[in-house]
Amino acid sequence: MRLCTVYGTVGFVGKRLKSQTMAGQPEELERQGKRVPAIFYRTAAGGEPVREWLKGLLAENRKRIGEDIKTVEFGWPIGMPVCRPLGDGIYEVRTSLGQNRIARVLFYIDRRGRMVLLHGFIKKTQKTPREDLDLAKSNKAKHQRGLR
Repeated sequence: MRLCTVYGTVGFVGKRLKSQTMAGQPEELERQGKRVPAIFYRTAAGGEPVREWLKGLLAENRKRIGEDIKTVEFGWPIGMPVCRPLGDGIYEVRTSLGQNRIARVLFYIDRRGRMVLLHGFIKKTQKTPREDLDLAKSNKAKHQRGLR
């Protein structure tokens, strides 16, 4: 099992964690030395698309992706080869997996300085597919509306 930090608490990948910040704890606890703590985008129905996508991957692939997300959390701002801007405030975390596969997690930095994980996928073409980028933009807009 792999430990991950989400919403300022530590838990196992696959378990839903309650936000300490939402429970009234100071937001500084959420950071735990991170420049941009990662959180999962949550739909209106309560689903977390990136978490659900990660749960469907092999454990070794989840670990690699988690390590790259952690690199961004502690090293922000960070550039290639780990992270690349895609435009409109959306960035990608780039992870090389075995068997010539490449994973991407699209995110943005919200006004609270958090890394919001919007969408994850295994890249199959040279260029980031328009549908994946559009989905991330849509999730970003929904998340921003929810912060008001």
